Amino acid sequence: MELDKSFDPKVIENRWYSAWESDGYFKPAASNKQSAYCIMLPPPNVTGTLHMGHAFQHTLMDALIRYHRMLGDNTLWQPGTDHAGIATQIVVERQLDQQQLNRREMGREAFLQRVWQWKEESGSTITRQMRRLGSSCDWTRERFTMDAELSRAVTEVFVRLYRDGLIYRGKRLVNWDPVLQTAVSDLEVISTEENGSLWLIRYPLEQTDTIQTEQNDALIVATTRPETMLGDVAVAVHPDDPRYQHLIGRRVRLPLCERTIPIIADTYVDREFGTGCVKITPAHDFNDYQVGQRHHLVPISIFTLDGKINDLAPLEYQGMDRFEARKKIVADLENQGFLAETKPHKLMAPRGDRTNTIIEPMLTDQWYVAMEDLAKRGLEVVANGEITFTPDNWTHVYNQWLENIQDWCISRQLWWGHRIPAWYDEDGNVTVAHDLEEAQKLSGKTHLRQDEDVLDTWFSSALWPFSTLGWPNDTAELKTFLPTSVLITGFDIIFFWVARMVMMSLHFTGKVPFKEVYITGLIRDAEGQKMSKSKGNVLDPLDLIDGITLPDLIAKRTTGLMNPKQADAIEKNTRKHFPDGIPAFGTDALRFTFASLASHGRDIKFDMQRCEGYRNFCNKLWNATRYVLMNCEGKDTGLNETASLAYSAADLWIISRLQQAELAVAQAFNNYRFDLAAREVYELVWDEYCDWYVELAKVQLTSDQDPVQRATRRTLVRVLEAMLRLAHPIIPFITEELWQKVAPLAAKSGGSSIMCQPYPTADQRKVDQPAIENILLLKELVNACRTLRGEMNISPALKVPLLAAGDISLLETYKPYLLSLAKLSAVEIQPDNLPDADAPVAIVQNFKLMLKIEIDVAAERERLSKEIVRIEVEITKANSKLSNSSFIERAPLQVVEQEKARLAAFNTKLNNLNEQLRKLNG
Repeated sequence: MELDKSFDPKVIENRWYSAWESDGYFKPAASNKQSAYCIMLPPPNVTGTLHMGHAFQHTLMDALIRYHRMLGDNTLWQPGTDHAGIATQIVVERQLDQQQLNRREMGREAFLQRVWQWKEESGSTITRQMRRLGSSCDWTRERFTMDAELSRAVTEVFVRLYRDGLIYRGKRLVNWDPVLQTAVSDLEVISTEENGSLWLIRYPLEQTDTIQTEQNDALIVATTRPETMLGDVAVAVHPDDPRYQHLIGRRVRLPLCERTIPIIADTYVDREFGTGCVKITPAHDFNDYQVGQRHHLVPISIFTLDGKINDLAPLEYQGMDRFEARKKIVADLENQGFLAETKPHKLMAPRGDRTNTIIEPMLTDQWYVAMEDLAKRGLEVVANGEITFTPDNWTHVYNQWLENIQDWCISRQLWWGHRIPAWYDEDGNVTVAHDLEEAQKLSGKTHLRQDEDVLDTWFSSALWPFSTLGWPNDTAELKTFLPTSVLITGFDIIFFWVARMVMMSLHFTGKVPFKEVYITGLIRDAEGQKMSKSKGNVLDPLDLIDGITLPDLIAKRTTGLMNPKQADAIEKNTRKHFPDGIPAFGTDALRFTFASLASHGRDIKFDMQRCEGYRNFCNKLWNATRYVLMNCEGKDTGLNETASLAYSAADLWIISRLQQAELAVAQAFNNYRFDLAAREVYELVWDEYCDWYVELAKVQLTSDQDPVQRATRRTLVRVLEAMLRLAHPIIPFITEELWQKVAPLAAKSGGSSIMCQPYPTADQRKVDQPAIENILLLKELVNACRTLRGEMNISPALKVPLLAAGDISLLETYKPYLLSLAKLSAVEIQPDNLPDADAPVAIVQNFKLMLKIEIDVAAERERLSKEIVRIEVEITKANSKLSNSSFIERAPLQVVEQEKARLAAFNTKLNNLNEQLRKLNG
């Protein structure tokens, strides 16, 4: 049972995860008698790899799952992946491009076979990586949104919604990607600030028989998209704008086109932007579409689905790419005298997250879900507390979205995904059914063709909480685990996923999908920057676990970048921050870091130094366990309950601290304060057990009294065993490895797994307040002795005597501990007071302490004076740096903070030195 000398995470991680999974520890119990606890894994894209956001959220989910499993709950963590319609289709199409193949030439069936083939070969990368993180999902229940059973649930939902009158087909404006040639969701549109132009165009007023206009009478219209003017149907002004009130109702000539359009009044117009006149193009702008609806304007779509000018535009522009057409239109406007001015202008450009192309608002025939009634129920369950958000400020965001909800466009012009269960006859009549056979029966027609479109990926994701549990069948899992316990996810998909799950679950099961929603922050780099490949600051969680060399890290960050300057900048930045690459921290250290950062804030700065600190924590725990095993294995650890035990104040203190920590950790988990749970575990293990109790126990183990030794060993072992169980949800691998060695010594059944053991719960009867106060005083006395040694510059190797005055009985009790922990040669207890001497005195409550050492006062005064001068020079240097605005602006934030910390430390040291010199001078 001997423990290796050093902690090697890689060795134990591989061994324990495969053992846990093969032994079935991740499965929920078959019995329904226990209280159920369930978390649904937000299904990552099947194309994805584990990134820092995943690793962060998965750590928190796994900590909760392991915690509740050990509490005895019937626990299920339901895993699975999303088919990710657009992302997956793009991956496979790129592979086909490399083979000079085209999906349209292949045909739908052959292409889908290739996608399934890719999914089987490469689609499980992220679930393998999840295992590396220690995620204890029930992999036997792993689901994929395109599985037969989940696809059946999708069809059932579509058909029922259609028959309930909640799904309809209509022509409306959608986000259109001209490269993919499909509608995309708002989440797939990234708005970026770009440099553009603002063109001011003259729209001449129409002359009529009754109203004559001057030749140069025109409205000046400002636009950032002159190509869309070919689809203009009106010019709008604000009804209260005195400049244009007299023109409302008149018409203008549309430049370059042989038609006139009306001047209308609408409060949508911003009088301060441009000239206060806005061109209205309902077919290619979302706001204009709403204006057009209010004024009953017929939209004119002037783009083809691949972003070219169509045949509704003037002949000379037809067939041109939209941006080539823009250049020609601007030139023609200028040549014909319609271009009044061109100004530089910053604008937010909507780009597709997959193609980086400009997204085009486009009028197309799509399928929609009517959301108003569904949203009302979604609002009700949050208002009445059936669902709560943590932090609760996200409740407002959820409500705001649902109160302003629009109908949901659910169709996508792709091949990979759930094909819409609608069939058309030769006259275009539609029949929605579960399959072709049912559609033929309902329509009375034999020759039907199925709709070519597939459903939005978010449609199947919205069913995840109940489709994965067997719906539409009335399964035991559905009865046991719905509603699930908590959903852990990011703020960016509260509307796209969270709200839709709520609405769908309520409509089809009558239950909420989850009772609580915990919204995590966004993982950023150490300087608070968003992690992105273009910035070259992305961290791979597996690199933090396994380590990576500097050359490999540079290659990883710069591969595929087309811009040499960007690649060079990223290489320099990487060399600056990771001169030696990234060391292997192991999974437990990474998980502990994530947990410690999981406060209720929006953004989380990931500092790799924290990883190093928690790797040191793991080493500390490992070494403490080695000490306990070396001193307790094969010896009496108090397993015989009839044997006498003499517990010391130190024993009772660490037992008390364990109870306090157990209570604090339970409260932290229940409040989703993973940072507080991590801090409590850290402080108990490192600060209290390793730094103090183990050192106190070393003293007690030298006692010649068997009951004292027996009680000490029993306490060492039992507190350590309980701490391992306490820390297990956060750091599962090292705690499992150590628990297997420690458990038999604590009369716990070894051989199974720590995750099958009960989670330690606080017993307030074991909190001994006098013992806590007793050891607190001892710690203060030891620390005072250590401070005296530091002030007097005494070598750590030199043992010196201590003179102590105060409660003689307590000092006698503390004497052996003080000798060991303060490195003293003797403790001379003074009955009344300390003798007069030049040596410094420490006062702790009613105790006075003085180290008995001969001091050359003159030499010590000279030493202190020289040290004061040196420190003052350092303070001057630091102040100079921090008062330099150039340094503050250019240096990384971390460097500035380090300099401020140095200055504070120098000031503290200077104060201490001056105080010592004052004492010497009398």
